Amino acid sequence: MMLSTYIDYVIIPILGLSLLLVFIRLVKGPSIVDRVIALDLLISIGVSVIAVYSISTEKTTFIDIAMILALIAFLGTIAFSYYLEKRGRK
Repeated sequence: MMLSTYIDYVIIPILGLSLLLVFIRLVKGPSIVDRVIALDLLISIGVSVIAVYSISTEKTTFIDIAMILALIAFLGTIAFSYYLEKRGRK
């Protein structure tokens, strides 16, 4: 019971606030690099939201979903850094 209260009143509001702040950075920019990093951070926060939900409901299937989403985000970050590397060489 204590863990559920802690999740509801501490962890979820912190994650919600961080989602809001990162979304503002995604919209405002100013550069494409800032937006891509903000998008990557949004996905990482989304993974943490899924993990917290999995812990609170005690359903381990959601951990698998969070891991797949984290791998996709990682590959997207690698692809973007490869693009920046190629763009900088020209």
